Amino acid sequence: MQLDLNLLTALDALLEEGSVAGAAARLHVTSPAMSRSLGRIRHTTGDQILVRTGRTMTPTPYALAVRAQVHELLHQVQGVLAPSRALDLAMLERTFTLRWHDSLVALGGPALLAAVRVQAPGVRLCFVAESSVDTPGLRRGEVDLEANANRPSAPDIRAENVGQTRLVVVVRRGHPLTHDSTLTAERYAAAEHVTVSRRGNFGNALDDALARLGLTRRVVATAPTEAAAFAFARDSDLVISVPEAVTRSTVADLGLVVLPLPLELPSAPVYLSWHQRYDNDNAHAWLRGLARDALTACGAP
Repeated sequence: MQLDLNLLTALDALLEEGSVAGAAARLHVTSPAMSRSLGRIRHTTGDQILVRTGRTMTPTPYALAVRAQVHELLHQVQGVLAPSRALDLAMLERTFTLRWHDSLVALGGPALLAAVRVQAPGVRLCFVAESSVDTPGLRRGEVDLEANANRPSAPDIRAENVGQTRLVVVVRRGHPLTHDSTLTAERYAAAEHVTVSRRGNFGNALDDALARLGLTRRVVATAPTEAAAFAFARDSDLVISVPEAVTRSTVADLGLVVLPLPLELPSAPVYLSWHQRYDNDNAHAWLRGLARDALTACGAP
């Protein structure tokens, strides 16, 4: 049986993009050429792969079933055909895109960049903001490394726990909660709160912990970043609950103080994630090592 491995690449792009035009743009070919590839894939598999639903294309049950396998097969083929080269950091010229949580950029970004500039001056780092929705940036090759508290569930995404940090309470100096020798869960719940959520979620694990104690809190606003939330707390009696690591270099300058969280909660993890296609990429492995060191150093024990 004669097989064209280019069809595997085309099928992967079609399943990722969900459209002929999107797959064509991703592989830098024309839409007619991608349409012909789809036709050949349909003929080879005996399945339509993508069917039109209104103005969009919907993957068939067969396409959904083989999507992960197609990713894995393409990764294996690329690993076989890509020659292994010794890594020359002094001559390496490459731009890595990193989607890290804002606080992790502030905490670990400077150390990572400093190490990169010493070892590989031709390498550039592009830190991009996290999205308010799930994005396939790692799978599409648009992002090289992600770092946040979420462990990916996709089988083709690698994830490594590189640290953890506990949650703490942040309020302004002189806040009523600072007058007590010990902050109780009842006093904490009775205050008004601002949560940090890119998705605009008012509730989180703190509310579950309070509910187990028969308590509820009033969240009056959400903020997309810790820095924005701190601005709300600086001149009011609003309460912010954030990972301890993000408070180290900012709260004192803003006139804020840190209090222990009066709830039993596990520490928040920090995960470093990448797509499996980079497992054997020497340059990517080198960057992962530096990123791991930088993030581990800024995590709480």
